[in-house]
Amino acid sequence: MKDHRNSPFRDAGLDRSTASHVPDTAQTRSPSYRLAFADDDFLCREELRPVRLQLELLKPQLMLDEHQIESTIVLFGGARIPRPANKDSARTSTLAELSHFYEEARDFARLMTRKSIQTNCKEYVIATGGGPGVMEAGNRGAADEGGKSIGLNIVLPHEQAPNEFVTPELCFNFHYFAIRKMHFLMRARAICVFPGGFGTLDEMFESLTLIQTGRMDRVPFLLFGRAFWEKIINWDALSDAGTISPEDLDLFRFVETAEEAAEIIENWDPAPPRSDIPGR
Repeated sequence: MKDHRNSPFRDAGLDRSTASHVPDTAQTRSPSYRLAFADDDFLCREELRPVRLQLELLKPQLMLDEHQIESTIVLFGGARIPRPANKDSARTSTLAELSHFYEEARDFARLMTRKSIQTNCKEYVIATGGGPGVMEAGNRGAADEGGKSIGLNIVLPHEQAPNEFVTPELCFNFHYFAIRKMHFLMRARAICVFPGGFGTLDEMFESLTLIQTGRMDRVPFLLFGRAFWEKIINWDALSDAGTISPEDLDLFRFVETAEEAAEIIENWDPAPPRSDIPGR
């Protein structure tokens, strides 16, 4: 294999391969003899957490750069929302009623992916958590159009795997929730939130907080399904209590359909981050 690096030093991968073929002795079997970067036990030590955080931030960053991904359309939403065809087996009647958002997410991803393909899949790339439910619908819609989509999966205690529609070379796995959240937002051109549970709420409020506090540019922030969101969150009560300002309620919009969301994104004027926090 030709070495394309601009360096006179031996390649680390080559040394790793060479080290795996050394004579079998008491010395070479000792954990101390392993190359540090090839020693899983060493890398998993508690003291190496800062290194693992850095690696988890860096790996997806480098790979997304290699694929020239410049902007994403982020889809958050419930893993438990079934495909409409499976709604009769939903655990609750509410989940069955919410199943139509699977198709809205899929249709929305199709619309965004058509725009993405016009940029050679560099812009408007669908990004989801890579799981089932709304996430699957987003990746599936992108696949329907022959485009790319990103899946940011995370290791959970129960057995799970990414959905089959994520572009394989853009499918990532995380240990740290915080780093995963950073990757959701670092390239976000829009944030679309479908009905969901704790995970969806966590992602929604963290994203809103970054925009509210001026830590992030304003982007289209769309909540699919007004009835759901107004039932589970009393937005006006937060404003009336003064814990948020009335202006904070303008940071997001309610939408019902894929077409409505796509139109808002299409006509969005870039907005800088806030320079202050209203009401403080």
